[in-house]
Amino acid sequence: MKRKTESLTKVEFEVMNILWDIDGAACAWDIIERYKEPKPAYTTVATYLKVLYEKGFLDYYKVEGQGKTHRYVPLVTRAEYTRRTMQGVKRDFFGGSLKSMLCYFVQEENLSPQQVKELLDLVKTEV
Repeated sequence: MKRKTESLTKVEFEVMNILWDIDGAACAWDIIERYKEPKPAYTTVATYLKVLYEKGFLDYYKVEGQGKTHRYVPLVTRAEYTRRTMQGVKRDFFGGSLKSMLCYFVQEENLSPQQVKELLDLVKTEV
């Protein structure tokens, strides 16, 4: 049964990043291959993939002649997930105020006046 969930755990996000980097369908072994050592067990990755499917982040299909192997494809792009997450941060931590959120990051990152000017210039060229 699929259930929609807005957020990913750290490990789920790691699996999704690998799938987004692959930019196409992948099986559990393709994902494991891209992990750094120590690589997770096949059953661990298969469990994460099942959870991601149940959360509505992935779909899968089988290729005829490849036995039980599932090929997984993301249903959510990295950009969509980033947008949704950042909207949630803005809503939950800053009362929906983009200005408050930006001020927080400017202060937290100790940006110099020059860096702030560069950001403003960047915003002006994008608008």
